[in-house]
Amino acid sequence: NEIGLYINLPDRNMTTVNRITIKLPGVDLQVVRKGSGPQVLLLHGDDGPEDRLPFFDRMAEHYQVIQPIHPGFADTAIPEHFDNLQDLVFLYLDLIDHLGLKDTILLGFSMGGWAAAEIAVMSAQRFSKLVLVDSVGIKPGGPFDRDIADVFALPPAEQARLTWHDPSLAPDPATMTDEELQLLAAQRVALGFYTWEPYMHNPKLPHRLHRINIPTQLIWGESDGIVSLQYGQALQNMIPGANMVVISKAGHAPHVEQPEEFMKNFLDFAKS
Repeated sequence: NEIGLYINLPDRNMTTVNRITIKLPGVDLQVVRKGSGPQVLLLHGDDGPEDRLPFFDRMAEHYQVIQPIHPGFADTAIPEHFDNLQDLVFLYLDLIDHLGLKDTILLGFSMGGWAAAEIAVMSAQRFSKLVLVDSVGIKPGGPFDRDIADVFALPPAEQARLTWHDPSLAPDPATMTDEELQLLAAQRVALGFYTWEPYMHNPKLPHRLHRINIPTQLIWGESDGIVSLQYGQALQNMIPGANMVVISKAGHAPHVEQPEEFMKNFLDFAKS
């Protein structure tokens, strides 16, 4: 069953954002839809839903973009039976079946990229292509190597330096309302819930990525200090036939810092 929550008025692109609740086994999942045409299943990263960003509007000019909101983000609740990211993966497998997705582009950012890779390992036949943007999910180094920056331990200024090519773009808590601060804190809790143990990766995933048999592109910010270019190249090498595009003057969120360059690379790959 699907329950409509609200539909925004038409925006400057003359399309509407449709936010609905889809009842899946044990979870009422909020899903954002925008645009029409071929489908993109978009799994957002740890900064929350992407539909507030300009690239989302641009993507919706070409595709029907379907973005589930990870439970725990955007003022939603984490189900009591959830333990880690694998519960999120199986929730989205239920969503994929519910929507009857076929020949869909699967797109994931950071933590959402990890979830997308896990889904592609198990259900690649539902998708035409896979795009991973500065994705976490593997640990290519040894047990004492810091492959992924510890975002929970870093001072704010250092985290901004590692996340952004231009650290001035980092959210400034001093300018946020109490409601925005509460939302930010709740999303940090949700990120830790899904990714803490083991930190930001699945030790078994590298041994499963060979199962991905659809065209795959990695898009990486050249200045990413959370997961470096070398990390991205290690992930690329684990996925058969994957290619990688590097965006200059961008960190962990190239779709935010360089939205036009990000969309050019996405559309070139998606339409090829």
